[in-house]
Amino acid sequence: MLRTPTGGAGHGTATKGERLMSIGTVLTQLHDEFPEITISKIRFLEAEGLVEPRRTPSGYRKFSAADVQRLAQVLRMQRDHYLPLKVIREHLDAVARGEQPQLPAQGGRREPAPGAAQDGPAAPTVARVSRAALLAGAGVTEEQLTEWESYGLLTASEDGSYDAEAVTVARLVAELGRFGLEPRHLRAVKAGADREVGLVEQVVAPLRRHRNPQTRAHAEATAKELATLSVRLHAALVETALGVRLH
Repeated sequence: MLRTPTGGAGHGTATKGERLMSIGTVLTQLHDEFPEITISKIRFLEAEGLVEPRRTPSGYRKFSAADVQRLAQVLRMQRDHYLPLKVIREHLDAVARGEQPQLPAQGGRREPAPGAAQDGPAAPTVARVSRAALLAGAGVTEEQLTEWESYGLLTASEDGSYDAEAVTVARLVAELGRFGLEPRHLRAVKAGADREVGLVEQVVAPLRRHRNPQTRAHAEATAKELATLSVRLHAALVETALGVRLH
């Protein structure tokens, strides 16, 4: 669930004489260091409670210099340390309370091999599982897995291994099967997921082509964040549609 900032009209109302900035000005100030930043991204960070801009009496967002600095901190922690927003928020809130917390350990990254050269942040580790491990982890049979592969629900790489998330996919397909939903019924779900991946790729593709290696590395974190939002939207739409039809 999106967080509701504690600021806003009545609590964070802009005061006369204080130099505040519009969201467009904030975007311009941040763009040189964070070329991927957008107005939608700033609004999303606000909704998640990472920044609380003040509001004019007519409701327009107004950001202080401290707000811009906090936004930059958030974006750096995402880009350089691959930290989830919840961890970033807790860290910055602790700093605001006068505490001196250590920066959380970097997530989703692997240490380079001794003597290996580095041109930027290390690539995230991608966990793989064998076919036997997938069958055991999901509690399914060889016949079931073969059938699901024929419908494109699961796909092995060239070396015969699977992404670790394939175990979750297999378990969910098996659970849906208990309700009479066969693999052929789930092709529409897979097609919808592929379309969502296409939308995410449209957003992150420019980041992956960027000359700055840190910006290219940030594409992975951006893709994960977009995927999370897409899943939440999908779940909310399904629940809303079911609610309308059942009442």
